[in-house]
Amino acid sequence: MDAVSKWLIITRAAVFSMTLTSGLIGGLLALGSGLAVNYGWLGLSVIGLVVAHAANNMINDYFDLEGGVDTDEYVRALYAPHPVLSGLLTKRQLAVAILAANAVDLAILLVLVLARGPLVTAFALAGLFISVFYVAPPISLKRRGLGEPGVFLVWGLLMIGGTFYAATGALPGWLWVASLPYAILVTTVLFGKHIDKIIPDGELGMRTLPVILGETTAKRVAQVLMVAFYPIVVGAALVAWIGPFVALVVLGIPRLVQVLRVYSQPRPDEPPPDYPVWPLWFVSAAFVHTRRAGGLLIAGLLLNALLPSLRLPWT
Repeated sequence: MDAVSKWLIITRAAVFSMTLTSGLIGGLLALGSGLAVNYGWLGLSVIGLVVAHAANNMINDYFDLEGGVDTDEYVRALYAPHPVLSGLLTKRQLAVAILAANAVDLAILLVLVLARGPLVTAFALAGLFISVFYVAPPISLKRRGLGEPGVFLVWGLLMIGGTFYAATGALPGWLWVASLPYAILVTTVLFGKHIDKIIPDGELGMRTLPVILGETTAKRVAQVLMVAFYPIVVGAALVAWIGPFVALVVLGIPRLVQVLRVYSQPRPDEPPPDYPVWPLWFVSAAFVHTRRAGGLLIAGLLLNALLPSLRLPWT
């Protein structure tokens, strides 16, 4: 295996698209806000987010292995190679990689603090706290039903708001609402993953929200969250908090309907032909919907930035 492929697997780069989307949403909201945008700080903050996501994934693997959660029989090692269990790295090498990624992010943080002031540190430290203690003892947010709220906060206000602030040096009130829709979508992906792992997590005493709620209720909550994305985005456009082109997200409703059907049925006993990530099932459907809806939101925000003169008649 070449080095690039190896590190893409180790860092679980397949899910970086969600972080890139949050960063782009923050940047495009900045471009459409009418405020002065520094493209250098914007680009640097997005790079920092992706590196932080890579560090987060490795941290999760390290502490789940250290805590005896990740084994050859646990779900994590079945749908993709585990960095240590698969022999890609030793535990020590994984720890060094985590430190290296965080060192890169520290350097980016220092640059952005010099450019924008100490508030950048609050965004970074909050994200780092959730990243480390998502699985690490003694807090272990995932074990206490707090992993899902943590992800909601990180992929919403911290990533979108932090990128916006790095780009503009401002935090307008409407940004809090504008960060909600995509944060909700990313949370549905984690809900799906934890629904897929509800039995082994329950046996290990891992009280994720789906374990606490039970599978049926957790699936309904995930469905409600997926649906909620659309009225929040369209409502924000109607009251002119963000431009009208974000209404493009309604083109994602056909995919939403398909995914809602998946969540209304039990998981199949066997994977479909050539299905790549079995035994995961519900997370895949949520991820596909999140990718589609997030892409449409980005397209709408880009049009808002390019065509700022086109507004709704009452705005």
